Amino acid sequence: MKKHNIYTMSVSRVYPMYIAKAEKKGRTKEEVDEIIRWLTGYSQEELESQLEKGTDFETFFNEASKINPLRTLIKGVVCGVRVEDIEEPIMREIRYLDKLIDELAKGKKMEKILRSD
Repeated sequence: MKKHNIYTMSVSRVYPMYIAKAEKKGRTKEEVDEIIRWLTGYSQEELESQLEKGTDFETFFNEASKINPLRTLIKGVVCGVRVEDIEEPIMREIRYLDKLIDELAKGKKMEKILRSD
């Protein structure tokens, strides 16, 4: 089966869109970074390195050694698909990230977004 195009797309190409979506709703780049770090386990330096290298989504998630186990608490619809029903592991990780950015843009508190309460 052919891989979806998003797998080979560089995270650094989509990252500015995540920030723009957040900033349009009064949120910050720092909050976007916090969400990505929470989900992947990357440090800020590791995240910046991945962005500078132009790492694609598949590699980005495959190299994330500390994927947050609480991410399975992320539920809901992204692009018309329930994230919890996505079977393909990398696509599910990408949609988890999309869902978290959506929640940020919708004004949810960071504690709720990061599933800490």
